Amino acid sequence: MKRDGKTNPLIEIGITVLLPAFILMKLSSPDRLGTLGALLLALSFPVGWGVLDGIRRHKLNWLSVLGVVSTLLTGGIALLALDAQWLAVKEAAVPGLIGLAVLASTWTRAPLIRVLVFNAQLFDTDKVHKALEARRNVVPFELRLRTGTYLLAGTFFFSSVANYILARVIVSAPAGTEAFNEQLGRLTLLSYPIIAIPSMLMMMALMFWLARGAKTLTGLDLGDMLQTG
Repeated sequence: MKRDGKTNPLIEIGITVLLPAFILMKLSSPDRLGTLGALLLALSFPVGWGVLDGIRRHKLNWLSVLGVVSTLLTGGIALLALDAQWLAVKEAAVPGLIGLAVLASTWTRAPLIRVLVFNAQLFDTDKVHKALEARRNVVPFELRLRTGTYLLAGTFFFSSVANYILARVIVSAPAGTEAFNEQLGRLTLLSYPIIAIPSMLMMMALMFWLARGAKTLTGLDLGDMLQTG
């Protein structure tokens, strides 16, 4: 499961995306697991993965926590047989709220861009800040971080809108039905290539944009700024 202390992303995708989608789409019929059984089994994989991730890290990862909460909300919508539009609202609300939190963090001492992008896991932040101070470029870099915060929030707002549209297009059956489960599985399957991958690419582009600016302001090469190992 691990390489160099990190989880294999292909295994994570398989457990949290592919397997739940297969269960919902193929095992929801009455002669198999049934609507409720398939739903509970499918949702147990991303929830269990999030819990195991927290145990493995010996601390709570707030993104994993949000993933677990989002999954539980999906289960609640299905179990309460709410209108399918609430699923779309939920899909949009989670990244939308993160985007708002990122924007709000601009006016705090700990902007979230320092947690999600310019963090000590990716960058040698101490070395970068020392180089910035030596060149008296701390303020220009902070301004670049603020611009990056707006761009980061934009990636979450993109995900929010895309999630809502995709959910409204795909899921139309009443919650609690076999058709709903199948459509939910299709949504789970398609949301990764249509939404998650573009969002990750935008996040990576933001990271390299920030690193390029840091390179100019510090005089350090990218390899010198990134954490080794």
